[in-house]
Amino acid sequence: MITVRRERHFPLSLLALLAVAFGLASPAGPRPQDPGPKPRYNGTFRIKGFLTPFNQVFDPAVPSHYFISEQLYDGLVKFDNHFNPMPALAEYWTVSDGGTRITFFLRKGVRFHNGRELAAEDVKYSLERLVKNRPGNTYYQYFTRKVVGAEEFWQGKAAEVTGFRVVGASTFEIRWTQPYVSGLYLLGMYYCKVLPKDLLESQGRGFFQKPVGTGPFKFAEWIRSPRLEILGVRLERNPFYYERKPYLSAIEYSPYFTDDQFEEGSVHLVSVTSERILRKRYPVLENNTLKSFFLALSCDVPPLDRPEVRKALALGLDKARLAEAYDTLSNTHQVLENYIPPLLPGFFPRAGGPLTDADAAKLLLDRFLAGSGRKGLTLALLFPAPRTEATSGFARELGRQLGAMEIKLDVKYLRKPEDVRGIREPYLKFLEYNMDFPDPENILVPLYHSRSIVNELNSRYANARLDGLLEQSEVEPSWGRRAGLFREVEKILVQDTPSIPLFSERVRIALLPRVRGVRLPAMGFIFLDVKDIWLED
Repeated sequence: MITVRRERHFPLSLLALLAVAFGLASPAGPRPQDPGPKPRYNGTFRIKGFLTPFNQVFDPAVPSHYFISEQLYDGLVKFDNHFNPMPALAEYWTVSDGGTRITFFLRKGVRFHNGRELAAEDVKYSLERLVKNRPGNTYYQYFTRKVVGAEEFWQGKAAEVTGFRVVGASTFEIRWTQPYVSGLYLLGMYYCKVLPKDLLESQGRGFFQKPVGTGPFKFAEWIRSPRLEILGVRLERNPFYYERKPYLSAIEYSPYFTDDQFEEGSVHLVSVTSERILRKRYPVLENNTLKSFFLALSCDVPPLDRPEVRKALALGLDKARLAEAYDTLSNTHQVLENYIPPLLPGFFPRAGGPLTDADAAKLLLDRFLAGSGRKGLTLALLFPAPRTEATSGFARELGRQLGAMEIKLDVKYLRKPEDVRGIREPYLKFLEYNMDFPDPENILVPLYHSRSIVNELNSRYANARLDGLLEQSEVEPSWGRRAGLFREVEKILVQDTPSIPLFSERVRIALLPRVRGVRLPAMGFIFLDVKDIWLED
């Protein structure tokens, strides 16, 4: 049995080296240092919301205002800035039975915003919500094959998920159908928050009109217009919070705050949406997200059914220019050469950087294509509707690059993903993929396993060896060996090129200079942890 308590200990020799490196000790004795301003308690932090229109339902299982959910609720575990799972509501956990059983020991004394103490029954109820067969729920798919009894519960054949087990008032257990190394990454996601069972059962959907959680901030009131329209929400510091209390006394969040209010100093954080913000040289931060972009190639339609043709086409594309064409003021894009995002733990950017050689690509395509070669080739570029300024800019740049290789491009917008089934010509499909949890499985299986619906609606790629490696990774209990399997999968993808990795997303925000304590979250600014933020006078 493995017991996990996340604590950090340094050997004495390392502490000594750190002390010397950072000037904490020297033969001449300690040097006085300016500690800088001390964090100040109180103050209301105002944020221009990331989404419009304003959705008044703060259900973590419904894609909406993730930022608000992060302040209201906690999960069993959370991520540090490098995607390492860390204790949250669970003080520690043990792994047993060959990796098929994980037992969480809840923190003592954690209370919901209404004062009621957290119990293991709340954890079971909250996770079963994610498995329940109800309209709009897509998270069940991450549990039905993984958790004992989840499939039967989803099908309505069982009254509970037997693999979610309350062992005691503060002890909760999950039994996996097979060893599941990614389980902690799944449980750390925004939708795996713990809610109070009693209030949800008694109030139903009305619970989310005035939600209650264990998070560092609690619901206070709606922000309303003079006509009483709801424009945002005010949260206030949770006096029962189990960790250090937040410095801020309140957060006000509304997508209807304006850049003018930001420049006047009454709003503290905004997405960068105007050149004016950049010109005035406010502090601007950029942060990665779990969103990656690809060109999916129709692997079942000639001539893109041949890996050598797909690789030659990829060689001719200048991804840096394509990324620049897709940039907006609020979102920039970083060239991606990997199929596994390199921000995931244990994975790194491919050596050598981007390689573009249009002349070599033309020679290779002429060699591989019969008849008139590349000059007789027309490719469809498929986007999801509606057309946007960003997709139009990307299409123009890709058309320019393919035109330089004398390849024609026909741009089409699909009303729904299934419309790709009616496309008969070879195509490049613009694919935006947002990972639901930070593990290679969550991008490799949906995009490239031959039986995946997502793959069927994009590349339509099949490789038996790749399927076998992915299936082997699902039962591999060793993290190191599992990462090795994923690296083998990526090698196959580099050789076969069922899609062309384009770029990853970076989000830009601007802050007032008096905002202190902002730490870049691993999954992007919408998951910003506000507990350490404070406002300087």
